[in-house]
Amino acid sequence: MKRKLIIILGAIFVLLMTVALIIHIMHDNESGRRVAIGGITVSALPMLLLFLKNNPFNIPIIIGYYVFLFCATFLGATLHFYVTFKWWDMALHFYAGLFAGFIGIALYKLFIPPEVRKDVSRWILFLFVLSLGTFANALWEIYEFAGDQTVTRTMQKGGNTDTMGDLLFGIAGGLLAAIYTSSQKQKV
Repeated sequence: MKRKLIIILGAIFVLLMTVALIIHIMHDNESGRRVAIGGITVSALPMLLLFLKNNPFNIPIIIGYYVFLFCATFLGATLHFYVTFKWWDMALHFYAGLFAGFIGIALYKLFIPPEVRKDVSRWILFLFVLSLGTFANALWEIYEFAGDQTVTRTMQKGGNTDTMGDLLFGIAGGLLAAIYTSSQKQKV
């Protein structure tokens, strides 16, 4: 089921971003073209999971990834939600922190054998999930900074205020995932 879902969602999003690329080419929108090419690339990335014998990510995480892509690349960049809705960027950073935390749970289950999990402290698990959510948002901010220095000049229009707001919302999402994880440790 996961394999089919990855293929179907990957194909849909590659097609969607290809249509966006064609639209940006027709309107001579250089920045939009770059976003669409990036969207095609990140839409196809989960297809690399098809080469793994045991995909560690469950269906909600796979769907969550494509929800994020749709909101960030198509709605945010192509349909200009980042400009239209001032809260859009921070909401996505919150979602990214939360999402990265749940990826942390999947990685925890993959790398920590079940017989060892009972000995892992709630606080270690809490810090791991929070740290992953925070790290993911820090990487995103580095990506935005690098993109503004080399390609678009539009990702950090608010400067330091934008960056700090994004980081705070990302940490809040990671914190929520960490609280959930530590409260549900026996089920994780």
